[in-house]
Amino acid sequence: MLGLSGLSVALALALVPANSEALKEGECEVCVSFFGRFYESLKDKELNSATIEKELIKTCKDAKGKENRLCYYIGATSDAATKMTNEVSKPLSYHVPVEKVCEKLKKKDGQICELKYDKQVDLTSVDLKKLKVKDLKKILEEWGEACKGCVEKSDFIRKINELMPKYAPSAANARTDL
Repeated sequence: MLGLSGLSVALALALVPANSEALKEGECEVCVSFFGRFYESLKDKELNSATIEKELIKTCKDAKGKENRLCYYIGATSDAATKMTNEVSKPLSYHVPVEKVCEKLKKKDGQICELKYDKQVDLTSVDLKKLKVKDLKKILEEWGEACKGCVEKSDFIRKINELMPKYAPSAANARTDL
């Protein structure tokens, strides 16, 4: 009799879905936000797997940084070694939530959920002189600009201050050290 109750407990535990598969808060942030925006952009289009896959590849051509890396991992870039785009397009065509799509992708490739966005620098309050040259270069790269002929840190700071009104006007107005 005791063996039967132990068996029923084991069976009950096996039938209860494990919550370890669900995404934790902040996990897969690049995947969830990228595919969330991508799914929203598809609202006025016919949602079938082939159309979604084409749109995904087109969207990934313009992706930069961590989002481009995500596209590489799922095979939506031209230089990718693997192709898992159907793991995204098929569920989205059935209106599966992007969180569930990312959970499934995490099972296939754990690197997908390890991607995190870089911290954004608050240009209104940061002292550019205290940033590393690497961070100054990253600001210019995010703006799509390059600093040709920049050698010293002061050259990068000067270039950022020149371009700030164009790319971050509110930060340029708030800064007092110009």
